[in-house]
Amino acid sequence: MEELKFRGRKREGRHRDTWDPFQLNPIGAEKEEKRRCFELFQHLVAGLVGIMVLSSAVISKGSLLVLATLSSPTSTRTPKERQYYVLMLVCSLVVPNLLVFLKSLWKCAFKNFVPPNMRTMGIVCVIECLVSLGTSILVLVVMPQFDVLTNLFISGGVCMLSSVLQIAFRLQRENWKIIFPICSLMLVLTGYFLLGADYYVRVTSYVSGQEKDCYWYVGIAVFASFLVSLTWWENPVQASNNMQEMLTELDTFRDFVFVISSLLRIVVIVAVYLIYHVLIQENIVWSDFDFTPKADEDENTIARHRETLDIGLTVLFLQAFFSAACHWFGVVACKIHSVRMSFAFPVCFTGPAVLILGMILFLTQSEDLAPADTTSIIDFCSSLVDLSTKNTTAVVMLEITKSICRTSLSSHYWTWPFSLLALEGICMWLGLITCTYYVWNFRVQRIERTTELFVRRLYESAFIDLSMLLNTKMKVVRTRNQESSVVDDVENCVIYLCATMWHETYDEMLKILTSMFRLDRYRGDPKEEHKDVFDFECHIFVDDAFMIVKEKGKKLINEYVTDLIHVVIEVYRVFTNKEPDDVSIIETPYGGRLMFVMPEGNMLYVHLKDKQLIRNKKRWSQIMYLYYLLGWKGYIVKNPQKITRQNNPCRASLISLDGESFLLPQHDNDSKRKHISDDNTYIMALDGDTDFQPAALILLVDRLRKYGNVGAACGRIHPTGMGPMVWYQKFEYAVGHWLQKTAEHVFGSVLCSPGCFSLFRGSALMDDNVLKRYTTTATRASEYVQYDQGEDRWLCTLLLQQGWRVEYNAASDAYTNSPQEFKEFYNQRRRWGPSTLANTLDLLHSGNETVKRNSSISRLYIFYQIFTVSSSILGPASVSLMIAGAFQFVFDIEGTLSIIIAVIPPIFYMFICFLAKPNAQIIIAAIMSVLYAFLMLASFFAIIGDMAMQGTFITPTGLFLVSMAVMYLVTAILHPQEFSMIIYGLMYFICIPSGYLLLTIYSLVNMHIVTWGTRETNKEKEEKMTQNVLCDRNCKLCCWDMKLQVTQETDNLMLQQLQQAVNPNTQVTEQVVKEQQANTKKEINNALNEENNKEILPESSDSKWAKKDSDSKSDTSDDSLDSLPKKESAYSSIEDDNRDDDDNMLYDGSLYSGFTEEEREILPQSDWVQPVKEEFLKKLTYANMKRNLQEQIRYTLRNKNQEDVCEELVMMLTDTVNGELKDKVGPEDVLSDSQLEELQYALNEAARRILKTNRMERLERRVKRAIEKTLIAPQVVKLTEDEHDFWKKLLERYLAPIVDDKAHKEEVTRELKSLRNKAVFLYFIVNVLWIVATFFLQAIGNDVISIKIEKIWPNGTSSGEYLKVEPLSLMFLLSFAVLLVVQFLAMLYHRVYTLIHVVSYRSTEKDYIPRSEEDEEGLILENQIANGLVITSDDL
Repeated sequence: MEELKFRGRKREGRHRDTWDPFQLNPIGAEKEEKRRCFELFQHLVAGLVGIMVLSSAVISKGSLLVLATLSSPTSTRTPKERQYYVLMLVCSLVVPNLLVFLKSLWKCAFKNFVPPNMRTMGIVCVIECLVSLGTSILVLVVMPQFDVLTNLFISGGVCMLSSVLQIAFRLQRENWKIIFPICSLMLVLTGYFLLGADYYVRVTSYVSGQEKDCYWYVGIAVFASFLVSLTWWENPVQASNNMQEMLTELDTFRDFVFVISSLLRIVVIVAVYLIYHVLIQENIVWSDFDFTPKADEDENTIARHRETLDIGLTVLFLQAFFSAACHWFGVVACKIHSVRMSFAFPVCFTGPAVLILGMILFLTQSEDLAPADTTSIIDFCSSLVDLSTKNTTAVVMLEITKSICRTSLSSHYWTWPFSLLALEGICMWLGLITCTYYVWNFRVQRIERTTELFVRRLYESAFIDLSMLLNTKMKVVRTRNQESSVVDDVENCVIYLCATMWHETYDEMLKILTSMFRLDRYRGDPKEEHKDVFDFECHIFVDDAFMIVKEKGKKLINEYVTDLIHVVIEVYRVFTNKEPDDVSIIETPYGGRLMFVMPEGNMLYVHLKDKQLIRNKKRWSQIMYLYYLLGWKGYIVKNPQKITRQNNPCRASLISLDGESFLLPQHDNDSKRKHISDDNTYIMALDGDTDFQPAALILLVDRLRKYGNVGAACGRIHPTGMGPMVWYQKFEYAVGHWLQKTAEHVFGSVLCSPGCFSLFRGSALMDDNVLKRYTTTATRASEYVQYDQGEDRWLCTLLLQQGWRVEYNAASDAYTNSPQEFKEFYNQRRRWGPSTLANTLDLLHSGNETVKRNSSISRLYIFYQIFTVSSSILGPASVSLMIAGAFQFVFDIEGTLSIIIAVIPPIFYMFICFLAKPNAQIIIAAIMSVLYAFLMLASFFAIIGDMAMQGTFITPTGLFLVSMAVMYLVTAILHPQEFSMIIYGLMYFICIPSGYLLLTIYSLVNMHIVTWGTRETNKEKEEKMTQNVLCDRNCKLCCWDMKLQVTQETDNLMLQQLQQAVNPNTQVTEQVVKEQQANTKKEINNALNEENNKEILPESSDSKWAKKDSDSKSDTSDDSLDSLPKKESAYSSIEDDNRDDDDNMLYDGSLYSGFTEEEREILPQSDWVQPVKEEFLKKLTYANMKRNLQEQIRYTLRNKNQEDVCEELVMMLTDTVNGELKDKVGPEDVLSDSQLEELQYALNEAARRILKTNRMERLERRVKRAIEKTLIAPQVVKLTEDEHDFWKKLLERYLAPIVDDKAHKEEVTRELKSLRNKAVFLYFIVNVLWIVATFFLQAIGNDVISIKIEKIWPNGTSSGEYLKVEPLSLMFLLSFAVLLVVQFLAMLYHRVYTLIHVVSYRSTEKDYIPRSEEDEEGLILENQIANGLVITSDDL
């Protein structure tokens, strides 16, 4: 209700100024708000992850202590059982090494392999062997000799080497923090001293089970702990800038090193086990590992052996599984930016949690472990000896309790030495906390690699909590050459949003413009909580933008461009409640360009392409903007002398961010790009109807920012629209993204990044054989199919072949219109189908070279693609056999006859496609699709009925159908925001014959047709002028057709003749006189332009703000040819940083201050310029001007904390406008030049008085600029000579319109038909062979050749009957099921990491540098990049 009232108040305000206050409000134009539900979900996820980290760490640590206790020589277990538990300890140490070995071997085999440096690898392998030696001695030798509490505490000493290195390398950014590693080292040494003292007291006080040889084990424990501490040597070394060359070299072949070192570690573990237990202790009897029941064993012995096996395997599984789970959840906790709550806190308190849990279990189970009459701890421990022979209590609790009784608690003399053990635990724990203090301030970027969070891929399962803390990567400290204290801060980037338009409707244009303005608001709003380091520009490239007016022989913009202009104005009005302020019209060699400054100061360019001057269609538009943005702009920023010095900085503010004035946004962006590498220059490819949120773009930017080998990233595309065809596509797109794209992303690389919403890396596009190859003009038949029919897929193929990776982000949502008509859908897929096959075959053909170059593509992935391509090629045959099965189910026809009937319709349709025209083919396909849909629906219910008749669904067909339904349902549940897509699944099922059979035939047979097929217009090449038409009617009378058209000119002429006829002495109406004067002036201007067509403004910039007097005034004024005031001062004081920005902007009170005499000369104009300019001149109407002035004042002063002054200014200046114009002009009349000059003077005087009264004179310049900005008209400007020459050469070299002679066209058509025939023949033969093989198997009979499958009832019992299935059908069914299972598993993996990315994006702990608050009163040109470089006026 409040929203309705708010909109009503805004509408009432507009209604006071105009009779047309109504406006569009596109969906999504409202300001984004934080979603409370998602915040709650984010905290819930962080809490769950923290609980999982803590619980898994406790279980891992506790299970290792249990195994060590059970294997202790002092335990009550038999020697056979103890040696079994020792073997479980060995396995627990081997498992993490085995996992690392498998993962590293996979990467070396299927990703990339770099030959290692033998010296570096030798050093690392020696260190790993020492670490493994220490771990094995500590776990297999020492821990079984100690009690459970000592084992819990002693592991804290493994942080000693890390403390020493932190002290030695002075890794603290603040000097006083060196006290932390010093305290850590002292606490650890104190803990070891207390350990020795504790055991000395135990031996001297004759504690049960303590022998004098325990001193040796204490010394061995200290030595082994030191060897274990070598594990994390790399962490402080990499943070100290020492040995950087070695570490950098190690990163290149780390996978191979892990393969070798993990094997060596396993060998060392096994060697220690054998040497100690076989050679030294001699307590291993190999025959005892046989736990199979013997004939001479009683039931109690067999039950005890079974219990031992169960306990050992269960504890081993818990230790191995939860160690890996703790490591994985710890990584997740860091990646979702919940380092403190979900990582540091749980891991740091794992030891105390294990202790508390153990004490709780000890106290709660003590009553079951001791007789009721025990009164002291000594009696309690003595009673455990008797219970050891009974099987009445849990074995684990009994052994843990007995181990606790080995401490000083059971001393017959005194129990106070138990405090030594407690102090030892406290010292060791505090030593660990102080050594890893930096973890609590660990700063994580939005998206992080695991290698950037942790130094080692390997985790130590025996010390999982310490391993997680000590393995957390220390940040590199500041060096002399680094301005930032952290070298991995987010780098600045520039994003060029490039949308290509081809006959979009008004509503479609509204979507893309709304998305761009949303991004402008997201980027520029200082109150926005999410701040990202990026700059952007918006570019729209309009194909076929002009039309020829037949009657006048003029070239004007067509209706699509007119709609686009109206959309820009409308969206600008929705976002700002005013008209566009800064508009420039530029004539270019390719047509024209419109330049806008969006509300928050980012630039919007609309490039109008004339198909007579430049090639049209999407691929050539892409080449056009890639060469312009990457080639030309990249060239000028690498050659600063090419950036023309700005000669007129005093023009009204072109860009305003937080109320500050910037000079010429396009020059500012170019200057910033000087400090941005091509790797951080991104191209966002869009369609003219794409709708997206800023978050979707930022999520894609994250992928490219973090992973340097990613050349492109795409998001989740959602088709929009209504009707059955859209419903089909919604489920098709959903399944394609849920399963196929995720599988490509996980197992290799995405093959196609759609051009409607994809982000490309500049350096990837500029790579060899990419952009240059992309400019290739198709000359052969196969090139027409591969290059022009699917340009997006071809571009991605070029990137993959050069070694770049293409990724998919499921959380980056974009919405685009999909074909709603059957004909449009078939024509679209007629382009996509052959192009997809051609590009995939091209990639497979170059598979060997691609595998060598691209680390993301393996031979296994190539095999996966071969399988999917083969499945698609056999699609028509598979669908035909499915239809045959439907005939067999529904009509109870024999198998062979049903196959014959099923293949007749597709063969018939294939002949139709060869003989009939495309429209007729589509009509027949539509009719057949409806018939097939009825058949598929009947088949669906027939299969269900057959399962009901059989009494079971456990048949090949039933299992496949049920498993498919369950899998899609689970997949939809895992995509909660898209769960509704499952509703369209039935529509997709019944349309399978149309989509995979008829459409395939149509695409192949019509492969020779290379037209676009969608958004085609039937209008004439030369369109008639429709402006100023008052009446346009077609009348039919009998056999006569008459066309009546009355224009404004004829109406004026008729009015003049009537007035002269009635009263010859009466003057012609004022309106007609003004029209005649305006026409006369236009003729004079045209004559002047033809006579004085000379070069003007030779030093103008990229979009030189040259002025034409008549272009900035209304054409209805007599003063439009008057002379303009001269510029009175030069731009001389911009370097004064201490002065107010208003003082820097020298201002003489004129609408044209800051322009030289040369810049005010009249520019020669094309015919299309004036109509475009007149559209934007409507901002100077009385009604619009009042609203623009009000909003401009509020916008200019919005950060000055002067709301009262601002509102007073708005009210008084509005009264001034009303007083000056109310009785002189109508609400829709455009003000003349003289009226604008007088109004500006009156407004400046009124503003000066108000500000002087409020003692706010410092804001006078700012307010005057806002007034001038409101009153200034759109400008006609001119390209620089350099850029003009660039476009000329680009057109000549790559983009000149293609003119093919008739002979060449006939040759291409002949080649295309030949290619079509070959493709159809190949498809036909392969599918016919598959069908014939199935047919003969059916004809031979199931009794001869078949696979018998036992029929099983749903309860799992056998029915005694057998189902007979053809081998080919079963093989195809199984292979397809395996493919779906593989894709499903990839989807599960991808969903987890998508969730991590989304939660991290919404997190409040992001490591993105906030924009610093700049001086509000200074003119600042600063480049916000990580290295702190600032652009000064000298740079310009």
